[in-house]
Amino acid sequence: MISRIAGKISEKGLNYLVLDLGLLSYEVLIPACVMQNIDNSPQAEDKISLLTYHYYQVDQAKSIPVLIGFLNQVEKDFFEIFITVSGIGPRAALKALNKPISQIAKAIDEGDLSFLRSLPGIGEQRAKEIVAKLQNKVGKFGLIQDRDIGKKAASKDITEEALDVLLQLQYKKPEALSMIKKALETNAQVNTTEELLNLVYKQKLVKK
Repeated sequence: MISRIAGKISEKGLNYLVLDLGLLSYEVLIPACVMQNIDNSPQAEDKISLLTYHYYQVDQAKSIPVLIGFLNQVEKDFFEIFITVSGIGPRAALKALNKPISQIAKAIDEGDLSFLRSLPGIGEQRAKEIVAKLQNKVGKFGLIQDRDIGKKAASKDITEEALDVLLQLQYKKPEALSMIKKALETNAQVNTTEELLNLVYKQKLVKK
């Protein structure tokens, strides 16, 4: 299983990169939301490192290995939760994720079916299934500031884990600590990092 790949971009298409690893070149499929971040990344003209989702596409009795690339763990996490929706496989998700992840997460959390229907390949019924499956589970992704997020750090408790995620999402430490504190003042009984980040996200929406 290929979990990460690094190399020089030798070819670039609308939804793929070909990475030159020296003696080998690999085609890596890229969701549009990730490609936009790659285009804005200063490393894009040089060597690039991608986390990968590796699976086998079965087609007419043959199995084809496919790599889908991400700049960071948070992008990959969203992709992996998105494909848990019935009827959305890796190829469908690759096509659908053509807008910033933060906007898609916000639409899911708010039940915005109109926005979700605007994603390629997502009709009315599929949009409803996405909301039913993922609503209130994607709050942390709504906090993405659509910039490079970096590596996911290890942590010990839910407060530290939430702080780590917010720092990965490019929030300054004092701001992140303040957001967490206000969320805990609202509900000190949260049991998981996901619940805490959802509270932070909802508070951020209220401030707007």
